[in-house]
Amino acid sequence: MDNTSSSNASAPNWADAPDGWDWLAQDDDGKWFWYAVEPQPGIAGGIWRSPRRKQQFALQGQPNPRWYETCQQRPAAQT
Repeated sequence: MDNTSSSNASAPNWADAPDGWDWLAQDDDGKWFWYAVEPQPGIAGGIWRSPRRKQQFALQGQPNPRWYETCQQRPAAQT
């Protein structure tokens, strides 16, 4: 998975991420989710999977056919 910033301009700002939710990814329908554990691509495609209690809706973006390139880990704190 890509640990760099997504090229999608609609990505949520990491400043809005809940503490301990260190992953972010977008489904093909445009929905962004925060994840407390690293999500995995859904076997049928189009979505990211994780235990339900480990994902939280972040915001609605535009549909993205390259959804599978959006998974990213929270950037390291800059000092």
